[in-house]
Amino acid sequence: MDYSDLKRYDPSGMHEVYNKWPQFAREAYEADLEPVDFKNIDHIVFAGMGGSGAIGDLFSAILSKSNIHVSLVKGYVLPKTVDEKTLVVIISVSGNTVESQTVLEYASKINCNVVAFSSGGMMESFCKKNSIPFRKIPKIHSPRSSFPTYVYSVIKVLNSILPINKKDVLESIFEFEKLKNKIATHNLTDSNPSLKLAELMSGIPLIYFPVGLQAAAIRFKNSLQENTKIHVIVEDVIEACHNGIVSWEKTSDVQPILLQGVDDYIKTKERWNILKDYFKSHNIAYLEIHSINGNILSKLICLVYLLDFVSIYHAVKTKTDPTPVNSIDYIKERL
Repeated sequence: MDYSDLKRYDPSGMHEVYNKWPQFAREAYEADLEPVDFKNIDHIVFAGMGGSGAIGDLFSAILSKSNIHVSLVKGYVLPKTVDEKTLVVIISVSGNTVESQTVLEYASKINCNVVAFSSGGMMESFCKKNSIPFRKIPKIHSPRSSFPTYVYSVIKVLNSILPINKKDVLESIFEFEKLKNKIATHNLTDSNPSLKLAELMSGIPLIYFPVGLQAAAIRFKNSLQENTKIHVIVEDVIEACHNGIVSWEKTSDVQPILLQGVDDYIKTKERWNILKDYFKSHNIAYLEIHSINGNILSKLICLVYLLDFVSIYHAVKTKTDPTPVNSIDYIKERL
């Protein structure tokens, strides 16, 4: 692959946006965004779809070891457990996502706390009309390409609630910038791990993930589906050992991808080794991806960056323009 391939098959320049992701992260965290301070919150609901929903996945992982209960809503309906100690965080990069707007309108009528993030649209209008805390964050190229800008903006605005200290945030941006030097488009060589993985991928990817890295796995699935236009499967590695593993008793064009954390639980590491032995004994070629060392934000943001670039390179490799999402447009036009 050379740069002319990127220009030919990614004419809108999504790869150029991804080259700037660490910069966007730093700019968002340093931006003059007014924080919100909600008191006595013991339940946070993240509501959003697609690229916006992936942001909720990431924060759910970050909050998993805190005392705050987290719910994810990727649809129209809030959980019945929402009450006066609940904060509903609604994210719609476009500001016009029907499902997220429905959640916003419902949340505004019940006894809970609400804050919304979008680039404008009907969500901004509704929040202003109903005096709901709202932060306007720019869309950069597309909702999925706006991921780091929204993640670090949400961190900045909800800093009094989220258990993420400044040191960890700055560490994550530093690791983000280090990773860029390896995977961005200035390095289209065998030393680029994203490009190497993209070139090794074939068939239908089946992404196995451990507890803690589900957000990265789901984001990878979504990015491959939208950018490369291929079918993708995701499975929890422990649960798969009780059911999904049996599928490998028949040959198929599915390709296992093992998404592993450097500090996975000891029994999970044992399971990874058994699974690899199984694949080797059955002559099933698999790919491995490992997280970096560091705090949970650093791990997840770098995995998302690494794997999103895989989806861009794989799209170009298969002569696919990553930007258009005609099938999504087809559905939205009929809602």
